[in-house]
Amino acid sequence: MVMKQLTKISIACELFEQQVSKSHIAKQLGVHRETVHLWLKGIEDHPLGLVGFMDQYSLSKKGPRTKRQVDPILKRWIWEIRERENDCCGQKIQYFLAKEHQIKPAVSKIYEILKEKYQIKSKWRKNQARGPIPKANQPREVVQMDSLDFGQIFAFTGIDIFTREVDILLAPELTARYGYRFLIQSMRRRFNGFVHLIQTDGGPEFKQEFKLHVGQYCDRHRIARPYRKNEQSYIESFNRSLRKECLGWSRYKISQLNDLTNEVEEYLLRYHYHRPHLGLGMRPPLED
Repeated sequence: MVMKQLTKISIACELFEQQVSKSHIAKQLGVHRETVHLWLKGIEDHPLGLVGFMDQYSLSKKGPRTKRQVDPILKRWIWEIRERENDCCGQKIQYFLAKEHQIKPAVSKIYEILKEKYQIKSKWRKNQARGPIPKANQPREVVQMDSLDFGQIFAFTGIDIFTREVDILLAPELTARYGYRFLIQSMRRRFNGFVHLIQTDGGPEFKQEFKLHVGQYCDRHRIARPYRKNEQSYIESFNRSLRKECLGWSRYKISQLNDLTNEVEEYLLRYHYHRPHLGLGMRPPLED
């Protein structure tokens, strides 16, 4: 790069001696007219003329920039939080660093440090096409419900898409009887007894008893269109978090139901009061 510039300086000097205007020189060399002016003035002012100016110009250019060293303590904090918080994202790591260590490095720097130790997934594309989903402008307006298969144990899940409050029921069967039990449980202890809209998929666990009684707890029950998981985006997102941060992708036996229920209840406390949520401005759903 420096050699290319030195060649241009030499050509500029020769053309100027041939009485070519600075504007034409700049146009021919593909540089700004003011740059040509500074070169020619430097050559004129230097005691050794062109040769002296070119030597001075070469020495003034910096070599390759030394990469800035990152504090190893910061690296250790970031890696510890990543593992402690179940592989959480950079924004959540930034939240915990500010809360626990009173520092707030850029999210890009956090990901740069994470890449040294972990394989980071590609960034989600915000402009992907999405189908219509119910909107919520206040709490208890829209609740999405779904279920997860864990072998001999099934998880019924629900989320208020405005507040991000959630509820979970583990059951030994994927039936409408347990779907109805989850409806009663979630409405009594989490969603204040009544909401405007409850949305589910068309699975059998949300038919029969569930469908018969759901009208007691909402103004409207909507069934999401098949093969349109984006219509259930909030509960699908929570289901991924439940697998990733609590139950994983294992297949469980009915004999483990009580232990797993205790584990899920502990996770709900952590989710509501400790874990920051991107959709809530990096605060937990029920932060004190």
